[in-house]
Amino acid sequence: MQIVILLFIVILGGYAISTAVLGSHDRLQVGSKAPSFSLLGIDGGVHQLNEYEGKAMVINFWGTWCKPCVKEMPALQQQWEKWKDKGVVVLGINAGEDQMTVQNFAKDRGVTFPILLDSNSDAVRDYNISPLPTTFFVSAKGKITSIHQGELDLETLDSQIGQLVAP
Repeated sequence: MQIVILLFIVILGGYAISTAVLGSHDRLQVGSKAPSFSLLGIDGGVHQLNEYEGKAMVINFWGTWCKPCVKEMPALQQQWEKWKDKGVVVLGINAGEDQMTVQNFAKDRGVTFPILLDSNSDAVRDYNISPLPTTFFVSAKGKITSIHQGELDLETLDSQIGQLVAP
């Protein structure tokens, strides 16, 4: 009887730990509504998903320590400059780093699109992010049209955004 109880405790403990580490949220899929968020930006303002309602969005989860994230930043910046006047918003959501580190990174690399701080990893959890970088392409209606895990190149980014704004 003690072995059965011990086995039950081990199984229950394993489930609790895996749920805490991996999250209990289902993976977002193409067609899902983008989860809302309210995050502090490095500009000092609070940014909410609903303030971008009616605009196509590129939501990129990243970190300064992530080599593929750093490598794709110039492409994201270039696409921001190309598409911002056409109703497209590029948002960089930093996964858990402090404001000063992220501000310095953005300044040093000339990043001007909105960078948001997910200091408590709430958005990372809600979007079920793994690995970094992960990028969500969201239609003007708030639906996820594509999810890209890993580094994006300029051509893929441009193509995905072009599909977002196509009539």
